[in-house]
Amino acid sequence: MAVLQKIRERSGLLVGVIGFCLLAFILGELINGGISLSSRNVGSINGKDISTQDFLNKVNQAQQRGQTSSQVFNQIWNSEVRNILFNEQFEKLGLRLGQDQLMNVIQTLPDFAQNPQFLNEAGMFDQNKFKQFVAGMKTAGSQQWNAWLDYENQIESFAKEQIYYAMIKGAIITTSLEAKVAYRNEVKKVNFDYVTLPYSNIKDEEVKISDKEIEDYIKKHEKQFKSDISRVVDYVFIENKPSKEDQDLVKKDIEDLLEAKVAFNSQTNKNDTIAGFRKTANAIEFVNANSDVPFDSVYYSKEQLPAEHSEALFNLGVGEMYGPYLFNDYYCVSKVVNKKADADKVTASHILIAYKGATSANPNITLTKEEAKAKAESLMKQAQANPATFASLAEANTDDPGSKTTGGQYKDITRGQMVTPFENFIFSKPVGSIGVVETDFGYHVIKVDEKNTEMRVQLATLAKRIDASAATQDQVHALATKFEERINSQDFSKLASDLGLIAHPTATIKAFSDELPGVGTHKEAISWAFNKNTKANDYKRFSTGDGELIIRVKEVNNSGLMGVEEARAQVQPILMNKKKAEILRKKMSGKSLEEIAKAANTGVQRASDVTIANPTVNGFYEPKIVGAALNRKANETSSLIDGRNGVYVIKTIQVVDAPQLPNYEAYKSRVFTNNRNTVNNTVFSALYQNADIEDNRVKLLN
Repeated sequence: MAVLQKIRERSGLLVGVIGFCLLAFILGELINGGISLSSRNVGSINGKDISTQDFLNKVNQAQQRGQTSSQVFNQIWNSEVRNILFNEQFEKLGLRLGQDQLMNVIQTLPDFAQNPQFLNEAGMFDQNKFKQFVAGMKTAGSQQWNAWLDYENQIESFAKEQIYYAMIKGAIITTSLEAKVAYRNEVKKVNFDYVTLPYSNIKDEEVKISDKEIEDYIKKHEKQFKSDISRVVDYVFIENKPSKEDQDLVKKDIEDLLEAKVAFNSQTNKNDTIAGFRKTANAIEFVNANSDVPFDSVYYSKEQLPAEHSEALFNLGVGEMYGPYLFNDYYCVSKVVNKKADADKVTASHILIAYKGATSANPNITLTKEEAKAKAESLMKQAQANPATFASLAEANTDDPGSKTTGGQYKDITRGQMVTPFENFIFSKPVGSIGVVETDFGYHVIKVDEKNTEMRVQLATLAKRIDASAATQDQVHALATKFEERINSQDFSKLASDLGLIAHPTATIKAFSDELPGVGTHKEAISWAFNKNTKANDYKRFSTGDGELIIRVKEVNNSGLMGVEEARAQVQPILMNKKKAEILRKKMSGKSLEEIAKAANTGVQRASDVTIANPTVNGFYEPKIVGAALNRKANETSSLIDGRNGVYVIKTIQVVDAPQLPNYEAYKSRVFTNNRNTVNNTVFSALYQNADIEDNRVKLLN
């Protein structure tokens, strides 16, 4: 069989930002460069079309900010749905936002309220500065201006949404009757006897639920099961994982590099003895010439070394060697090049003297660069003459608002936290040093207050990557071919098991998912699953740098509702309990609790002081059972009741009513607050559940 040559491709996932924070990203692009916007039909909401061109433009903008495909397509779609649903409500109400109201919203947003570009001398939002900024956007060209108008529209929509919520909240009232009901639900108690047979008495295998039954239940309760179009898939992934033989070969390669070897020198026509890594005079040069990973000059603390080898590596002396050892996908041998005590964290104080035009400088600063330097040097001399005055000098002179109240001090500064010139000074100078450093922010008078030092080690590590050999990859290819040849003749999971493979659990995937659960990113396979020509029971094999993926589409769902597999976990228990209840009812015959208990081979139990606010029966949540007990007369026996956890028959013993209160204002206030707090979550849910949504995004994959 031909040797399979594959290129390994590895890519990381960049985590995007969701929700209203998207505005901050857009604002950044507007201020720094601009966004292009354009115009077909990727879907519709209550008859309102979503332009494909506009949708793709927004997707492209978000992807440029590093967000993944699934994040982008779902986030932009959800945003469009939300905007349309709320705009319908705004139009019905005639809800408008004037320029003054818009300005009030803008000046509360952190990107404006906390940006020195828009603040006056008192640190307050300056409308004139903001208007100058907007005027600049308008003169920057139509692309920039249209992008700004789009951003303004998003702010306006956000503000209208808050007003809309406020209007609903303003219409909420709580009656005295509601308050009394809430009070009685907490205080009114019932004691009752009951007989129950739990659903768990019947094994799940005894009540089979068909896919048709689940499907019918979904259709009967459509509003509860709205969903994006989806595919149910089975798949196996055969990884190009290095074999034990591959590991042993790499280990031998690295062991050979440890020892000296004889090589012919064409210039001298003689054999030369070349030192191995063990006795080389220049470990750094040897690593750069022979290792798959170049020399790393960083000094590491013990905690930064590989955990399982940190003790051995850290305790080596200079020139000593450790290995070979396994680390991630490499065989390694490490030799200590150097050791030194190094600062881990530094506490330092500074006085920033900014000048006109410096980065983030207050617009009111008038000092020239030369004047700022002279002032900084003067302050440095004062501090050097009397270091104890540094804090007071900082409070009186610094242009850094972040440290003004702390005497200019920042505690526990780590490497990479400050700009490079500042960092170089504090980490290289001894404690007590005072000097002036220039950065883009101005001139800093710096005093090194404290240093936390620890021993660090510099290693020269000879590393060889362990990859699957051509022979191993051929075996993977052969196994994938065998699976593919038999896929139509055997059960998918059983076939995988017979061939010693792992069949991942059946998964429901969305059109713009990035990953298959358990095997990572496989966009090409997911796109194929949603192709208009891919039907149920179709399968395909995908070769990647990491192995062979074989995926089969089990179910195609374009209905806009959850498919059977997706809804199974939610619906199956409901239908099972219904069937179990029918079986249990036949075992619970008799007129009295005692007769029923005897027939059911169980006992009579009692529930005491149960309320509708906390409707637990023997540790189980049973509101229907408690409600039935509260609404019966003393000694009245119910008929059979299907509860959440079993079938019950109850006999009310005593109902202890709630005593009247002088007033119910406390309960009224609590109910009112609870009702208002649910508005933001329930309003959009109600609009969405009742909307006519047509999602055509999958066509973008075809």
